[in-house]
Amino acid sequence: MPTVLNRRSVLQRLGPFLEGFDGPLLLAVMLLAGLGLITMYSSGFDHGTRFADHGRNMLIAGFLMLVVAQVPPQRLMSLAVPLYVAGVALLIAVAIFGVTKKGARRWLDVGIVIQPSEILKIAMPLMLAWWFQKREGQLRALDFVVAGVLLAIPVGLIVRQPDLGTAILVLAAGMSVIFYAGLSWKLIAPPVLLGLVGMVSLVVLEPQLCADGMRWPVLHDYQQQRICTLLDPTRDPLGKGFHIIQGMIAIGSGGFWGKGFMQGTQTHLEFIPERTTDFIFAAFSEEFGLIGNLVLLGCFVFLLLRGLTIAMEAPTLFSRFLAGSVTFMFFTYAFVNMGMVSGILPVVGVPLPFISYGGTAMVTLGLGLGILMSIAKSKRLVQS
Repeated sequence: MPTVLNRRSVLQRLGPFLEGFDGPLLLAVMLLAGLGLITMYSSGFDHGTRFADHGRNMLIAGFLMLVVAQVPPQRLMSLAVPLYVAGVALLIAVAIFGVTKKGARRWLDVGIVIQPSEILKIAMPLMLAWWFQKREGQLRALDFVVAGVLLAIPVGLIVRQPDLGTAILVLAAGMSVIFYAGLSWKLIAPPVLLGLVGMVSLVVLEPQLCADGMRWPVLHDYQQQRICTLLDPTRDPLGKGFHIIQGMIAIGSGGFWGKGFMQGTQTHLEFIPERTTDFIFAAFSEEFGLIGNLVLLGCFVFLLLRGLTIAMEAPTLFSRFLAGSVTFMFFTYAFVNMGMVSGILPVVGVPLPFISYGGTAMVTLGLGLGILMSIAKSKRLVQS
């Protein structure tokens, strides 16, 4: 009798790959990606191929997410040290012979121009999660000191470039791992209180601190100007304060319902600077109003809650720390971007996840999502 061959369907063949996707997390990402494409079509319709490029970047990020989702956490753990060392070595190379643009040395020309600091957004939480996993059950104060040094080295190199936005993201990703590992509140409270006192002092002493000719130690001139502009954008309404003022006008003019898709006057009359990148939240707010912002915030909250759930259910200490840190990185992206556009934080050049245009940032987001998917998959394999 002839042998009957049972051919597997396409879905059956793709099954092992699709298992890497966490349904709720994928839904949150798709909702944000959809909002991002709609917003980019409106704000970037006269920016040549920006909408098409944004879609391409999303596809690249999705592909990376699919690939990384197939890598088990144990394999990710083995990559922690080499990736961290390579990232720090590249940052040192940038400091020595990096490419300088607009007064900042952030890039390295290796045939193609790369920005090594982006590597540390993923390498830093990987390294610290590896460090604390190796010391599970025998943590000492010295281990937290070493972790602090591991974090301070790349953050210091990135601040020196200078690139305050990326430094904040790397610092947030690393500090979240140290916090999850059990850092005492007695050590966390003093710097937080000192920071609050510093902010109050800045507000009270703003006229004296921001007077012409006044120079602050440590900070670069442009960083000092950003803080002074935040405290009083009207000091230079057509110069340094223009970004913040126009962003707040656009957000306020959207009202409750928004002006409607493609109807934003601040956006389409080009009053909003960087309306497809750092200040795209202002363009979104103008056209979709408070209702649109609540929907956008709801999508981000859904994404963050799902990430934290994956972290809590992760089977190993390394996986829990890594998932929690990646989730906190997403939070930092969104919080800092919305805060700076709304005028409550200094402008530091941090994109809004999945909404802002930017290939490098989208790749980082895709890698982070792939890590979360990988950890979610490992949890299901352990349970089965």
